[in-house]
Amino acid sequence: MVQKEGIVYLVGAGPGDPDLLTMRAYRLLREADVVVYDRLVSEAILALIPPGTARISVGKQPRSHPVPQHEINNLLVRLAAGGRAVVRLKGGDPFLFGRGSEEASHLVHHGLRYEVVPGVTSASGCAAALGLPLTHRGRASGVRFITGHCREDKALDLDWRGLADPDTTLVIYMGMATIAEIAVRLISNGLSELTPVAAVCNGTRPEQCCVISTLGEISAAVAALDGPTLFFIGRVVDLVPTLAPGRSVASGSWLPSHARRA
Repeated sequence: MVQKEGIVYLVGAGPGDPDLLTMRAYRLLREADVVVYDRLVSEAILALIPPGTARISVGKQPRSHPVPQHEINNLLVRLAAGGRAVVRLKGGDPFLFGRGSEEASHLVHHGLRYEVVPGVTSASGCAAALGLPLTHRGRASGVRFITGHCREDKALDLDWRGLADPDTTLVIYMGMATIAEIAVRLISNGLSELTPVAAVCNGTRPEQCCVISTLGEISAAVAALDGPTLFFIGRVVDLVPTLAPGRSVASGSWLPSHARRA
């Protein structure tokens, strides 16, 4: 009997809402032999995997990587070399701060097939859920996606002067642990400490909450947030109170009612 050829699908799961999955991502989840998934994949999306399909969690916590990237790479090779159809399920988009290119390179090196299935990145998904345009005439003529976490937890080494541009929206991924440093660096390079900032926690999910503050105060304002958090920095944040879909958002903070009572 000839063994079937294995393949790895690098699938973007989006920011959490299963309705934001692409049709191809949904179909592959239903057809996969095994799903290798990250910590940021929501339970609602994992629930779409049929009973009996093998699941392997390789999730990382901030500053804690129980399954190092090289082990994930080798796991994908072993599974695909065994003739399996593997879905490597990642939050957001696999080629945007998702290490998908590292895994793709490792698979190619071992002569194995892979395919990228793009996902809704957290920046656009969370911004839409909040009613926050990433660009807007007169407020932001560009947008930059930045990671707040460096490889092996090294110090951030970014183009701070270039980032401190009042005409650009900054979106900070994985920045909860470093938002205080990011704010100080941006302010010291010329961005006003009064620049509005929105921090969205568990974006697009039922438990989504948001804190709206300023660059000078954002670090203290988000201290109580618990969950994956995305930061939007720039003048477009001022539009949230009028554009937020189906919500009334006041200045200061916007949290679920149970959080406001805490």
